Amino acid sequence: MTQRKGEKTTISIQEHMAIDVCPGPIQPIKQISDYFPRYPRGFPPTAPPALSRTSSLRSTSASQKSEDPAADPRQDEEDLDQAFGATALVSTKKEEEPDVEGYDSDDSTTLGTLDFSLLYDQENNALHCTINKAKLPVPRYKKGLKPMDHNGLSDPYVKLHLLPGASKANKLRTKTLRNTLNPVWSETLTYYGITDEDMVRKTLRISVCDEDKFRHNEFIGETRIPLKKLKPNQTKNFSNCLEKQLPIDKTDDKSLEERGRIMISLKYSSQKSGLVVGIIRCAHLAAMDANGFSDPYVKTYLKPDENKKSKHKTTVKKKTLNPEFNEEFFYDIKYADLSKKTLEVTVWDYDIGKSNDFIGGVSLGINANGERLKHWFDCLKNKDKKIERWHTLTNELPGSGFND
Repeated sequence: MTQRKGEKTTISIQEHMAIDVCPGPIQPIKQISDYFPRYPRGFPPTAPPALSRTSSLRSTSASQKSEDPAADPRQDEEDLDQAFGATALVSTKKEEEPDVEGYDSDDSTTLGTLDFSLLYDQENNALHCTINKAKLPVPRYKKGLKPMDHNGLSDPYVKLHLLPGASKANKLRTKTLRNTLNPVWSETLTYYGITDEDMVRKTLRISVCDEDKFRHNEFIGETRIPLKKLKPNQTKNFSNCLEKQLPIDKTDDKSLEERGRIMISLKYSSQKSGLVVGIIRCAHLAAMDANGFSDPYVKTYLKPDENKKSKHKTTVKKKTLNPEFNEEFFYDIKYADLSKKTLEVTVWDYDIGKSNDFIGGVSLGINANGERLKHWFDCLKNKDKKIERWHTLTNELPGSGFND
């Protein structure tokens, strides 16, 4: 570009921007995070070396500046940034140290905890589950259970299942407490018909849910207790963290073959010269109706029955899988003839307008085995003594007609 003598020098806007903005190599624009460097947890740099390095840089920069007055002024700015960042790192590290050790991002810290106790009554074959209260173990921004409703609260209740074989038949639940994150139930739920074998192979699943009137109830958390951890007739207290819902393994689910359980009492009365059969209660019956329940009743036969007069029948209990009957039937029979007899007990679901559904049955007598044979022999050996036992119902009963 040529310039005439006496003419004022003009600079184009492009040249002006190039001079002001790009006087040298382009440097990255600094961000606020450059002044507060963060490092991955567990790998923080030590502060003293950073400070010593910064001081050495500053001293070197100072010497260079004294030697070269035309040195780039941005070098001082970079040194200041490094020194400031290292100093900030020390204070930041001190503030973060407690949080690194105390913070856990696992969901178990936010789902809450459940306080409860378990007692296995071996004599009465009962498992007592006392649900006490629920709470959040490490309060951070709220106390109590994880809120499920729009108002920040929950309507919690607790339900129990026995695994394997979770179904409506062995489900128990507490009452629902409204609008609370710190529920206190103090409620005892009882499973009847629990045997020593169940205590070895079964697991109690305890779930906390939020009841919703207009939608499906929401799951909050659960905990599982293997019953083999319990000692007979000793109460054990628990305070467990609630966990996410775990899948149920049905591959080795032997209890799915069961149709429920029945508690029967036997007594031979010497005074009346007859056998007294008591139908006390049933537990965990199979659901036969569309509503998920049954309308059960029990029939008993003493076979062989030549005159067909040995049939007895309990009342029908509506809409339940755990009916309680407490009814007794008397059979006029000589003591010597009992060794030739078999007691057949069947449980049915009552239906209106169609055939009743067979739920399950059990036979006691000289041809039985296991607990059924032992129960019969105990009755024969102990006259005038009531012997009570729980028995498992099966879907097949030899010698019994399944037509009501």
